[in-house]
Amino acid sequence: MAHTVTGPFTQFGRPVYIVEALRTPIGKSHPDRGWFRDTHPNTMLAACYTALVDRTGIDPAAVQDLIIGCTAPFGEQSRNIGRNAWLQAGYPPEVPATVLDRRCGSAQTAVEMGAALIASGTHDLVIAGGVEHMGHVPIDSPAKISELYGDPWPAELRELYGFVHQGESAELIADRWHIDRDQMDTFAASSHQAAAKAIADGRFAAEMIPMQLDGQLRSTDQCVRPDTTVDTLAALKPVFRKETGRVTAGSSSPISDGAAGVLLASEEAVRRFGLRARARVVDQTTVGVDPIIMLTGPIPATRKLLERNGLSVDDIDLFEVNEAFSSVVLAWQQELRPEVDRVNVNGGAIALGHAVGATGARLVATLVAELERREADLGLVTMCCGGGLGTGTLIQRVPS
Repeated sequence: MAHTVTGPFTQFGRPVYIVEALRTPIGKSHPDRGWFRDTHPNTMLAACYTALVDRTGIDPAAVQDLIIGCTAPFGEQSRNIGRNAWLQAGYPPEVPATVLDRRCGSAQTAVEMGAALIASGTHDLVIAGGVEHMGHVPIDSPAKISELYGDPWPAELRELYGFVHQGESAELIADRWHIDRDQMDTFAASSHQAAAKAIADGRFAAEMIPMQLDGQLRSTDQCVRPDTTVDTLAALKPVFRKETGRVTAGSSSPISDGAAGVLLASEEAVRRFGLRARARVVDQTTVGVDPIIMLTGPIPATRKLLERNGLSVDDIDLFEVNEAFSSVVLAWQQELRPEVDRVNVNGGAIALGHAVGATGARLVATLVAELERREADLGLVTMCCGGGLGTGTLIQRVPS
């Protein structure tokens, strides 16, 4: 059933359409067994560009901007990887690019900024997405850079906030919402089981870019463990609080490599280039939360989108809530009270992996494909982000 949506894109800007949304397989960030261990991140992102062009038939010269998320723009990912990957793909140098960092929400923010450019009338055709090769540019690379060039958290800032690791923030969430170890392990096991079933049923085929990796054509995700159970997870030791902790590697998203891209278009561009609009970006938001507990942003981001569009949780057919840690989604569920069979129906980052700079666009790709498969109407993507941020995007399927 269609819902009446009155978001700001309807009221104040031009409609913004998702024409295509694709992603690479997600690989483990492992020096010996990771599928992308011998792959430059340019190649990962270039594969997304190429697939978007090939599947839509769009003239690459017609793209007016490339907006790419990446949380560690150092080394191989430095010097504007959005631009470098475009040139490596052999596309016109006249198309500009930029790279942004909103921590885990980087690629989702890239999609939202692309949508805003189109809604404002600035552009008609934008590719947005993200990339992260955590195997080549480790998650602790900012700390190593800080040793050379200075601490981003000087004494004056540390006096205001006692910053902690995200894993400790996941523990703090479990404290506040009274989430126990068994609940987190049960959620993590269900993520693997749902992802394994989705793979077996071919549900990711519409969003997947097959790639020649590790000597084979890969068209699925490396991190999923179909044999994961609550019992196998119960054997793992806590990672962040050694003695009293509840968060383990099993209830955390694995360090991963991957890229994703979304082709966004105005109504005029859809007509001019003969494109098929698959979905519409209805509304979007970003919120700030306490930078210590840090990972609660999906709760106010979801509420904000629902309230200003006159919607209830029951109006949303599908939710994609990023599984940085089990406790993040479990706390969100406690607060929003959705029907759980509408949340992360094909598993999430705990099973699939979390290539942090790319995940937001991956979630959009997964949501759009599943809305189409179910012929559902409304979906909502939301993510927690390091430093105390939350992103949210409301998406409506365009009937074919």
